[in-house]
Amino acid sequence: MFAEKVKIKKGDLVQVIAGRELGKKGKVLSVFPKEGKVIVEKTNLVKKHSKHRGPEQPGGIIEKEAAIHISNVMVLCLKCDKAVRVKRKRFEDGKSARICVKCGEIVDRK
Repeated sequence: MFAEKVKIKKGDLVQVIAGRELGKKGKVLSVFPKEGKVIVEKTNLVKKHSKHRGPEQPGGIIEKEAAIHISNVMVLCLKCDKAVRVKRKRFEDGKSARICVKCGEIVDRK
C-alpha cells in the first residue's frame, strides 16, 4: 500500500467516528502513514500476554492501545468542540497551518 497525505499528526486531539470505540476522544500517540493507521490514547485497548524478562519486566497480561484506521478518526476543533475536517492555508509570511473547515480556527498544536 502507498502512503497517502495524512492530515492527522502526533499530539492532535481526535475523536473516533466509526467502529467499536465510536465517540471516544483522545490524543494521537503515533501515526503510521504507510499503513494508514494511528494509535490513540486510551482507545482500542487490547490485552497482550508478555513473557517474564527479568526482575524489571515481570510477565503477565498487560493492556495497551492498538492501531485504528486513519479514516475512523477526525481532528477535534477546540472552538467548535466537534470532530471536523481540516484544510491547509498558506499565510503571507510563507508559513502554513491546518484550519478548521467549519469555523476557520487554527487547529495546529504548538
